[in-house]
Amino acid sequence: MRLVDAHAHLDDEAFQTDLDQVVKRAKQKSVIAVVSSSLDLEGARRTLALARRFAGFIFPSIGWNPTSFEEEEMEAVRQLIGRERSTIVAVGEVGLDYYWVRDAERRKLQVKLFREWIDLARSLDLPLVVHSRSAGKYAIQVLLEEGYDRVLLHAFDGRAGWALRAIQRGMFVSIPTSVVRSQQKQRLAKLLPIENLLLETDSPVLAPVRTERNEPANLVVALREVARIKGLPEDQVAEITTENAIRFFHLPL
Repeated sequence: MRLVDAHAHLDDEAFQTDLDQVVKRAKQKSVIAVVSSSLDLEGARRTLALARRFAGFIFPSIGWNPTSFEEEEMEAVRQLIGRERSTIVAVGEVGLDYYWVRDAERRKLQVKLFREWIDLARSLDLPLVVHSRSAGKYAIQVLLEEGYDRVLLHAFDGRAGWALRAIQRGMFVSIPTSVVRSQQKQRLAKLLPIENLLLETDSPVLAPVRTERNEPANLVVALREVARIKGLPEDQVAEITTENAIRFFHLPL
């Protein structure tokens, strides 16, 4: 069995002291690759360094925290993405966050910036990993307006109906390990076709147990729950979601 963790943050300080052990445990649980996503300039540099250190296992995706509006640093991240086009596997995560950002003007600015990130992904011919906390409907509306469908909606927390609209345009949704304790994620896993699903941990958050640090080895928890919900063998879910991830990110595996 082979598994791909489609979204994690291994550059996070939560892994500062034991990343070697984290990677070892993941491999022992059949994880063959982790797409690690950064959220700022320093995180991008750390993620690229991790991809060199764990070549062939950690694959970098460079993004931007949508709750941050530091223009100079944001531009530096864009420039870095351009320089590292041949190294990174996606732009993201980027998107909208209406959970932390409540101000109407700030939300309008988020949408503007989101469109710019979409344009960047399109211009570089790269997939886009989308964050849409409490803004799933609005993020999908923007994506549909922009006509960009090389998209992974990571840990989507919106209504299944909107996710289905996205999938009809060829987008993907990744189901996190928190599916074991989230009725909303369970509904997604039930209603969305397996052909459009990936698995993720979002490490170090969204753990199966809310208070614990998450890590890629826990991906098997998401696998088992999705298999249970869909009434499919675990090895079949593993094979389909892994192939989906390899194709989506063009992973050299």
